[in-house]
Amino acid sequence: MSTHLEPSGAALDESKVEEFAGKLIDMYAGGCVTLMIDLAHRNGLFDVLAAGSGTSAELAARAGLQERYVRECLGALVTSGIVEYTAEKSSYSLPPEHAACLTGEGSLNMAPYAQTTTLLAHHVSGVDRAFREGGGVPYDDFRPEFTEVMDALSRGVFDGQLLTGILPLAEGLTGLLAKGVRAADLGCGTGHAVNLMARAYPDSSFTGYDLAADALEKARAEAAAYGATNAAFEVLDVAELPADPPFDVLFAFDTVHDQARPQAVLDRAAAALAPGGMFVMLDTKASSRLERNIGNPMAPWLYAVSTLHCMTVSLAAGGAGLGTVWGEELALSMLDAAGFTDVEVHEVPDDPMDSLYVARTPG
Repeated sequence: MSTHLEPSGAALDESKVEEFAGKLIDMYAGGCVTLMIDLAHRNGLFDVLAAGSGTSAELAARAGLQERYVRECLGALVTSGIVEYTAEKSSYSLPPEHAACLTGEGSLNMAPYAQTTTLLAHHVSGVDRAFREGGGVPYDDFRPEFTEVMDALSRGVFDGQLLTGILPLAEGLTGLLAKGVRAADLGCGTGHAVNLMARAYPDSSFTGYDLAADALEKARAEAAAYGATNAAFEVLDVAELPADPPFDVLFAFDTVHDQARPQAVLDRAAAALAPGGMFVMLDTKASSRLERNIGNPMAPWLYAVSTLHCMTVSLAAGGAGLGTVWGEELALSMLDAAGFTDVEVHEVPDDPMDSLYVARTPG
């Protein structure tokens, strides 16, 4: 076996070199398999597998796809341990435990997360330039694809948990909404959370604010389909949130860390709430300190998403570049600086990625 030397002249531990090289191979393979998961999800391949095993020809026919592409994609899914293969029958199957994580409408379906890799890979060259020149990749460069990806990521969580799992964590909130209050969602995207709440609480009024006009078009269409006449949507930089008349409840679902002026958003939220008003913020569950995130299995993904989207869109606008992993310590400090009191942090049911912050304005 050859001996490699460090720059200092000391011998390298060959076993550690081989171990790390194997780890890199696993990472590179995993990145490509993620793209295969995205393709299988987009084309309904997991759904037909969940319905029953079959050959590549049978599965392709059931899904209305081209057999050669199905067979090659299945090769990646089999060798990565996602799909099982019976060589004697040339048959593929999806274990029910795997199907639970790759199919369905609820929050357990993790297949939509693969779309983030597909989307963000397109912007590596732009972030590469920013590494050397500064600035970032503007938010508009990610659209309209970003709208679709974020809707896919959040819809299952909202459908499965918003009304019965998330809102009840904030003491007294569901009672307020049932009684009838003025509420708004800051950075509402496609407005699905707004529409679900508007339908469930018809005596309250809800306004969704976002910069993405295309997302708000989808929000309005869904509100009409739901018959939610108490839901409205406006294009707005939420750092300029109007304070008159005041709101009783404000929501911010996974959006503050993306903002160019996150402290201004929190300051405006506090100013726009009536005395004793409630601010409900769903955001990344992590620490502000890197060393405390080591060992968190989601941390590499969170930091990567931040580099390739959340941080860069803020820096592109000359903003703070807070990033996805701003963390609980900084979040609490910023909420305090905005003037919020009685801040509580809750774990979110069946959602290891987020924490729920519940804060009030004085009075």
